[in-house]
Amino acid sequence: MQDNEAPFDIAIIGGGVNGCGIARDAAGRGLSVYLCEQGDLASATSSASTKLIHGGLRYLEHYEFRLVRESLSERETLLRMAPHIVQPLRFVLPHHRGLRPAWFLRLGLFVYDHLGGRRLLPATRTLDLANDAAGAPLKERGTAFEYSDCWVADARLVVLNAMDARERGARIETRARAVGAVRAGAVWRLSVAGDNGVRTIRARALVNAGGPWAQRLLDETIAAPSASRVRLVQGSHIVVRRMFAHERAYIFQNADGRIVFAIPFENDFTLIGTTDRDYAGDPGEARASEAEIDYLIAAANEYFSIPLTRAHVVWTYSGVRPLYDDGASKAQEATRDYVLNLDAAQGAAPLLTIFGGKLTTYRRLALAALEKLAPFFPHSAARAGWTQSAPLPGGDFPVDGFEALVREFSARWPFVAQAHMRRLARAYGTRVARMLASATRAEDLGVRIGADLFEIEARYLADEEFARTSDDILWRRSKLGLVFGDCERAALEHTLARRTRDSA
Repeated sequence: MQDNEAPFDIAIIGGGVNGCGIARDAAGRGLSVYLCEQGDLASATSSASTKLIHGGLRYLEHYEFRLVRESLSERETLLRMAPHIVQPLRFVLPHHRGLRPAWFLRLGLFVYDHLGGRRLLPATRTLDLANDAAGAPLKERGTAFEYSDCWVADARLVVLNAMDARERGARIETRARAVGAVRAGAVWRLSVAGDNGVRTIRARALVNAGGPWAQRLLDETIAAPSASRVRLVQGSHIVVRRMFAHERAYIFQNADGRIVFAIPFENDFTLIGTTDRDYAGDPGEARASEAEIDYLIAAANEYFSIPLTRAHVVWTYSGVRPLYDDGASKAQEATRDYVLNLDAAQGAAPLLTIFGGKLTTYRRLALAALEKLAPFFPHSAARAGWTQSAPLPGGDFPVDGFEALVREFSARWPFVAQAHMRRLARAYGTRVARMLASATRAEDLGVRIGADLFEIEARYLADEEFARTSDDILWRRSKLGLVFGDCERAALEHTLARRTRDSA
């Protein structure tokens, strides 16, 4: 964009869940939106979560009732918006003698069931682990409590928001890094470094949604110091081969007061996490430490009868959460709530900085962000709240309609294997019809690159979902990286390179 073009209404730095959520909400209100992301969408914190849409049971212990209420109500909103990538999940909480007492857990779960206006998700129940399949893999088979939350494909949630924002008129640029921003009266001049050098983007408002880089952006790129500060907290996870046959997850209490989840993951695996420890350094360099891996293995071994060792770990990942620094003494006690800081001197272009937040509340955060900016764009208020009922791309089918969708697609494309079609439907929902529109026989899927990834899907991801590298596809648009080998990865990179040449 050149300076003689009209400025955007809003420019957003950061392509994580908050930045893309704000872009979608703003574009849907008729505002002109520009978003730049220095890497791939969801390439940092937003793809390194525990993959949960949850109320935050443990937040009740810290009296964060507003956050828990908002989070609980959002579970079902997001489930309706994206029933392909958001799924109900039951959690088993074994009662561990010597830790939180049973009455305390019952009270917390009673509040959890009734605080957020639950309608779709089933209520809490008590289990006798000696007579329930959930007890089979555990050392102790006493009493447990089972409650509801949801699972989400976190990076896909971000990508779908970005896609919807683009389809509503937003300009989304990845591999485009903000390198400078200055106010020029009522307009921001944002310098962005991308494939074609440094360009200037003008906007009437600037949103700093840099996540773990938000503080650095304030201090260096934007040069607008704030009294509010970001606290960087590292959370790491391990993935092992599947540890139990049923489809429920576990939430385990640790003697140090923390909790650890064990969650069914990608059919053949179990995801175990997370840790909480303060982090210093480049957020993009975060890796699961040896101590964190040992901690998660030890936590799982307190409960599971078959012990885990390092040899069982097939993948680790780690992310840095950009929490609002509320002065809490321990990382796990720092608030997960969000704070929005508006810097708007009289007559000057506004700057809104996002501190904190989490996947579950991203939509509400976006709504709050647009409310903060409403005085500068009063016409946008007319469409406030539109995201409450608008499905994300591929999510325009009933909450209980997934199996019917798979049957419909399997009948339409009978040459696609059943397990393959289920994976496609779970990832893309109704957009499978767009991906496979030209396929009338198996050969139309193209070359099988690896596992059940064919050329037709790789092309779709490059054309529709901003994917440019093998990591974009194997670890963020999917988790096929768990089953891809080096030769298959090379084949995917070759396919993407050829696609780039063909579209040049």
